[in-house]
Amino acid sequence: SSTNKVYGELAQLDVAQCDGRYALPAVPRGVPETAPLDFHSPYGCSKGAADQYVLDYRRIYGLRTIVFRQSCIYGPRQMGVEDQGWVAWFAICAALGWPITIYGDGRQVRDVLYVDDLVDLYYRAVEAEPRLLSTVFNVGGGSEQAVSLLEVIGMLEDELGRRVALRFADWRPGDQRVYVSDIDAARRAFAWSPRVSVREGLGALLAWVGEHRTVFEGAGAS
Repeated sequence: SSTNKVYGELAQLDVAQCDGRYALPAVPRGVPETAPLDFHSPYGCSKGAADQYVLDYRRIYGLRTIVFRQSCIYGPRQMGVEDQGWVAWFAICAALGWPITIYGDGRQVRDVLYVDDLVDLYYRAVEAEPRLLSTVFNVGGGSEQAVSLLEVIGMLEDELGRRVALRFADWRPGDQRVYVSDIDAARRAFAWSPRVSVREGLGALLAWVGEHRTVFEGAGAS
């Protein structure tokens, strides 16, 4: 399990703005596995080093390894916090009436993948053919499940039937305006595709938060 953070800020790709969100016109299907690595943060460095070690252990010791560079994974039982697990954090705040802080303008885009779809892919990888070992795959919702932060807020409001309190703060250093995974390689290799739509996934996540309100109440939002 690696991360899209190994690609850094993707400064080599021009960012455009259209339909109220950011986009990368040069890669309409998303960022491919051939994109240059750029271990831009301590988190990216730690994940990037592990990413490369796993590949080398396959080459040197023959371990059965595959690297999944994962985008935003979300779903029930995710104890999201403000700087990790943002989809779950948004759902928790929205359900409990806490304000959500948006760093930047909210038009930044991520592809999101529901946890059940990720687990399905892992099961398929366990049975992978030898030719797929020591291979890197970008894993996420892909271009079909790419959403801006404000679009996620809108979906949460639709599910809850009320507005969500927002506050805005400055951009954080190193934040990508856009990251969308090109998942075509994973689709072909594992005959896999995300099945759970963003709206379905958010609905399931909100239902879980609602069933476990006492876990979160009392913690409050910072």
